[in-house]
Amino acid sequence: MSMTQAAAGTAPNPVAESFLACLARAKHETKPFDYWLLKDALPAVDVEAIAALPLPAPVSPVFNGRRETNNSQRIFFTAENQAKHQACARVVAGFQDPRVRAAIAETTRADLSDGHLRIEYCQDSPGFWLEPHTDIFVKKFTMLVYLLDDPILRTAGTDIHEGPPDFKYVGSAPYGKNLGVIFIPGPNTWHGVGHIPIKALRKSIIINYVTSAWRDKWELA
Repeated sequence: MSMTQAAAGTAPNPVAESFLACLARAKHETKPFDYWLLKDALPAVDVEAIAALPLPAPVSPVFNGRRETNNSQRIFFTAENQAKHQACARVVAGFQDPRVRAAIAETTRADLSDGHLRIEYCQDSPGFWLEPHTDIFVKKFTMLVYLLDDPILRTAGTDIHEGPPDFKYVGSAPYGKNLGVIFIPGPNTWHGVGHIPIKALRKSIIINYVTSAWRDKWELA
């Protein structure tokens, strides 16, 4: 417990503490853009709980390289889901912690001054893929945490690409339980999924901070 927490009489937030320790030891890669590889990103109990959430996977999803094609079936850590599932509420509380925002800004130089938390729960079935793309400008921070240890998914992490015209594949973030990756959206942060085909259900969460210009406010935490 920090001196500030002790003085205030508040208990440390396990999600915040776990992430702060993870970020401090994250492996920083710089080519073809800055990204950080994560290990033990969240408390193990929360990773287990999130992976086991009784939330439906998309039914008959359309795979055309764009996640938004299946918008009607996407799931977020909304106020409703936080009320239903304690793990969702714990993760949201951790990433609302001012220390987490400050550490992200210091480590990555992300501007979170107008940052609103958005967390998506993804269950991508075999055949899912995302074309190389960059995140839209209203996203100021992107973090993915993978939730399963299925050996078939070891090559199912986020793909890293160079930019146009060839979008050369550089490599993939390792997929595994409680592994992850961070990058700060920008014009050169080309990434995707499925360069190596997805052969099993791929579970993850995507943590974003977005600006006030985000249109779909219902998605926010």
